[in-house]
Amino acid sequence: MENYQTDNIICYEGNQRLTYEQDMVVEEPLAIIVEGEPYSVVMRTPGKEIPHAAGFCLTEGLVDDAGDFAAIGFCEDMDPNVVTVSLVQQRRKKVADLLKRRSFISQSSCGICGKALIKDLNQILTPIDEKNSISKKDLIDRVNQLPEHQQLYKRTNATHASMIFDSNFNLMATAEDVGRHNSLDKVIGETFMSGKLAGAKMAVLSSRISYEMVQKAARAKIEIVIGASMPTSLAVNLGKSLNMTIASLRKNRLMIFCGEERIDE
Repeated sequence: MENYQTDNIICYEGNQRLTYEQDMVVEEPLAIIVEGEPYSVVMRTPGKEIPHAAGFCLTEGLVDDAGDFAAIGFCEDMDPNVVTVSLVQQRRKKVADLLKRRSFISQSSCGICGKALIKDLNQILTPIDEKNSISKKDLIDRVNQLPEHQQLYKRTNATHASMIFDSNFNLMATAEDVGRHNSLDKVIGETFMSGKLAGAKMAVLSSRISYEMVQKAARAKIEIVIGASMPTSLAVNLGKSLNMTIASLRKNRLMIFCGEERIDE
């Protein structure tokens, strides 16, 4: 399935009327069914549905390890817009309260709407003990790689992207999506399902760094989060409490909001 479509559009520039073809990113709902019941509907760009659902389950706290899945795959009709998840019995018991919080809809632009209070969310997060360091030059170099992995954005100007790097700051996974939360879930899910998530140390985001983005990174034990836009105050406070590094690179201006010890001069 193509993840973009082309339509004829009309554009006015001053008094001049123009018509031309414009590529637009495809947005479709992904239903995530957990234990036979609808858990969430996420508006996303088609592609990497199974990793997307796996990353979603991890960052929501439904699973801690790939072994917590009894099964994960498309529905019986093989509809690419529906992923079904079942958990092993022990895990079902452990997350019984979370399983009761079903049927909320995550919009691609939402923050923490439809979820429990922030203090409840923080209960599934633990501080990060490791402190891998990276030079300022290498950090900037990694962030500047982002446009190379934004082919859909170049066509549509309507997607976000995320990248994950390992402890040697080699690229592990990259994904684009209409939703910034979705792109991060996809790269986390891809490394999670391949058994390599323990090696993930840094996330680079094309978007602003919100509370939820830091929460997702923390669930994956990612130490460094750097975005192309500014973090929110709540995101920085969460990063500080979890011993993470939160930074932003805008127009070659590197801003470090917490965890500066991981970035070498």
